[in-house]
Amino acid sequence: MADHKIPSEFQAALHAKCPKCRTGNMFSGAMYSFGTQKMNTACPHCGFTFEIEPGYFYVAMFVSYAMNVAEMVTVALGLHILTGSNSPWLYLGVLFGVAILLSPFHFRYSRVVLLYWLTPGVHFDPKRVEIKSKEDNQA
Repeated sequence: MADHKIPSEFQAALHAKCPKCRTGNMFSGAMYSFGTQKMNTACPHCGFTFEIEPGYFYVAMFVSYAMNVAEMVTVALGLHILTGSNSPWLYLGVLFGVAILLSPFHFRYSRVVLLYWLTPGVHFDPKRVEIKSKEDNQA
């Protein structure tokens, strides 16, 4: 483990790493790609199962909604300050476009926020980092 630097909680969340070991990827592909976003069932490094119980990620919809509302209010205020327009079509077009562009971001980071900061009992465990390191050293 001496040669393996453990990222901070924020860095690990930013890169969508496992909340238990901060090493394995939560998602198997890139956020913006032509393929679908697929979340790994378990951490490829430590084996932590991400979906703690059936339907667990339904709560991520509420996190995504909160993120979306905050972004839409910010974009609408910025648009009003920049353009001064009162046209509802301008606001609808821009806000709808932003919502579509950010939907992959919301899908991914609503689940990350849920696992990292909104789930009691899911905390970083330094012993899980050593699991793979010991296996690699023995091979």
